[in-house]
Amino acid sequence: MIQEDLPSALGVNKVAAYQSGMNTFSHTDAALGSIVENWAPPVLPTWALVEGKYARLERLSAVGHAAWLYRSFAEHDAVCDYMAYGPFSSASQYHRWVRDHAALDDTHFYAIKNLETGNWEGVASYLRISPEAGSIEVGHINYSPSLQQTRAATEAMYLMMSWVFDAGYRRYEWKCNALNLKSRRAAQRLGFSYEGVFRQAAVIKSRNCDTTWFAAIDTDWPALKEAYAAWLAPSNFDVSGRQRESLGDMTRLVRVSEDPMLSGDG
Repeated sequence: MIQEDLPSALGVNKVAAYQSGMNTFSHTDAALGSIVENWAPPVLPTWALVEGKYARLERLSAVGHAAWLYRSFAEHDAVCDYMAYGPFSSASQYHRWVRDHAALDDTHFYAIKNLETGNWEGVASYLRISPEAGSIEVGHINYSPSLQQTRAATEAMYLMMSWVFDAGYRRYEWKCNALNLKSRRAAQRLGFSYEGVFRQAAVIKSRNCDTTWFAAIDTDWPALKEAYAAWLAPSNFDVSGRQRESLGDMTRLVRVSEDPMLSGDG
């Protein structure tokens, strides 16, 4: 509606009130959100080496990690099905990819060593790092079959989440291709709450990609930290290494929403 139409549309006596309402808004009428006390943007990740009982994370390096990682991924092309890159046809091709991506400043890549096997078996990163918003994302998660479903795999994600919230970030995001049910299950198991699907969010390898969003926030962290500690405890595993209680069950009470695509999962 243009200004000239206001008298006829509203009546002369209402124009002043309409225009006044456009220019003033009482704080008592607005839902402005709660005050974040003592807020200060957290620091950027530093690539410092992080080590737990089962996993070690250090800054990804072509010289230090590419050859070992390529061996772990070799003949397992399916691990790249939902990645924007790969699979890699040669060790030299993967070496070049690691060299180029390890040098990025806006995405912090880590190589993951499984301390139970002594091998470098996976990659993960921080990305979309926004200290001013208190938000950071975990992504580029690529686990070789030898790392998948191990204590090292879970502890690596715990160590990354722990750094995020200890550093003062308020929001930790996980996003994946909506068709990648393994990633969706992993996110929910790790304590990320489902937040929805962004349709036609990207084109990956010439195919449409809807993305599913998950997140954990700082108020979730104390309970999630306890859940991780309980799951990783030696007492949670029998002599054959089988878990006694699942992490997904432990994080269930922390998650504020469930992925509807996984509603049939146990």
